[in-house]
Amino acid sequence: MNTANVVAPSIFKPSRALSKVGPSAISRMMATTVDLQRQGRNIVGPHVGKPDFDTPENVIEAAIRAMRAGETHYTALDGSPAVKAAVQGKFARENGLDFTPDEIVVTTGAKMLLFSAFFATVQPGDEVILPAPYWVSYSDIVEMMGAKPIILPTRAEDGFRLQADDLERAITPNTRWLLINSPSNPTGAIYRKEDYGPILEVLERHPQVWFMVDDMYEHLIYKDEPFVTPAQLRPDLRNRILTVNGVSKAYAMTGRRIGYGGGPVPLMKAVRVVLSQSTSCTCSIAQAAAAEALNGPQDAVRRYRGEYRKRRELIMDELSTAPKLAYNSPDGTFYSFIDWRGYAGKKTPAGRILTDDEALCDYLLRDCGVAVIPGSSFGSPGYFRISFASAESVLREGMLRIRTGCTALS
Repeated sequence: MNTANVVAPSIFKPSRALSKVGPSAISRMMATTVDLQRQGRNIVGPHVGKPDFDTPENVIEAAIRAMRAGETHYTALDGSPAVKAAVQGKFARENGLDFTPDEIVVTTGAKMLLFSAFFATVQPGDEVILPAPYWVSYSDIVEMMGAKPIILPTRAEDGFRLQADDLERAITPNTRWLLINSPSNPTGAIYRKEDYGPILEVLERHPQVWFMVDDMYEHLIYKDEPFVTPAQLRPDLRNRILTVNGVSKAYAMTGRRIGYGGGPVPLMKAVRVVLSQSTSCTCSIAQAAAAEALNGPQDAVRRYRGEYRKRRELIMDELSTAPKLAYNSPDGTFYSFIDWRGYAGKKTPAGRILTDDEALCDYLLRDCGVAVIPGSSFGSPGYFRISFASAESVLREGMLRIRTGCTALS
């Protein structure tokens, strides 16, 4: 027998780090949507948090200049001097935070900074407190590190904001981090000075707990009020606060993959070790673009925010005509988190009972041609998320299909 072309059988064994996690719900929905579209299905997608605007022209030109100037080589692994100076200036100018260069790290997307910080600080048995709803990747990243996510449900009547009493009860000797995203993906909730104050008082009493704040949507606030971040409010606690941000959302630069953060030197030093053995530096051209975004004119940011505000009003108007869908008006981001439980247990025209939010989202996708993200992915079953970072025509058609699909339930 000729065995030259016979492939020996093999058994793939994933690592323990992957035993409890898989691709995020958003990634799965994006892949399924693309697959259905390839099959010829007409699917509208108010599900992806990806600005549909072009990157500002001055930022594009900065990237081109960088390439023509030969800035296409390695930089320092935590960011070039130019981009770190831009981040330093941004923090000082907009947040009143004076970070030194060794307190700043620039990474390949803000998610990489979150990942690296957890990789550098947690171990099996540690706990990370996540107020729910939370961004889908937070809990999976924590679990990949062998740590335990402690999910604290928030309430719609509290504006989906963590309450200090709930935090106090959740802290144990094993608690390592609290992570809050404001403005919040997926709810659009904003933590103001009066919201952060009691939380910071709790953390003051528990010195083993560090605070990670994800400020990615800082510039997408729709009321005339200042944005605040915890390190700004309590400088005495700065030695255990990591402030994370990036250029993806405000500047329509999701594909450039630039995140950045400021934090205590020992933490940032540990993050650099993780980066040195993983991504090394981020793209030098993207760094040049990010420096221009932070240093240059901010007209585009204001223009985008104005457009998102109009789309937010459109979504609120559309939702008001769907009697069994409950919602809070988002104060920030470009998301709306919708309570669908008025339709729980209803039957689709094909006879399927909607038992949970994943069943609802599957029905809306496959039967109605509209993609949304189930709330259980954000730690909050009973809801689904839509994004209004899409064109008005997409939003109107998407909301029409949602209303039509819900009306068809019996």
